[in-house]
Amino acid sequence: MNKLQSDEALTRVTLDASRRNIPIELVPRQKVNSLEEAAEALGIQPAHLLKSLVIKKSDDTFVFALIPGGRKLDWAKLRSQLGVNKLSLPEKDVAWDVTHYESGTITPFGSHTVLPVFIDASVFDEPVPEHIGLGSGDRGHGLLVRPNDLVTGFDATIADISAPA
Repeated sequence: MNKLQSDEALTRVTLDASRRNIPIELVPRQKVNSLEEAAEALGIQPAHLLKSLVIKKSDDTFVFALIPGGRKLDWAKLRSQLGVNKLSLPEKDVAWDVTHYESGTITPFGSHTVLPVFIDASVFDEPVPEHIGLGSGDRGHGLLVRPNDLVTGFDATIADISAPA
């Protein structure tokens, strides 16, 4: 990603957060090679760093599934939550078309296409973290947000959609 694309991604994220009245913090970071390194760079526990997965439904619509580090998407639970019998992870180019973010940087903030957001219920297990981390659309930054602000700002659904990895 070149500097122009990076600036555009961060601008989209910032403007969308502002429009949704969600306070966020963009945290510059070096390249990371693991969940643990990414969480450490943001000053949070790995379980508080969420993967933003773009999920394709059988009717060719999409949703975001936000899953904590150390957990994996439970396809059966998400299918049940959505009332569908088929879901898939789209190819990287399709995820790009939907979000205009590269794989590994995807975030619901500033996504090219506004999608319903589903957040795994385990994020809200006690004690609820003060901040959770997400992709920022840019490999050189992470994003911190309060979990409840994310739910409110996106009118997100909290649901049991993951299992331990």
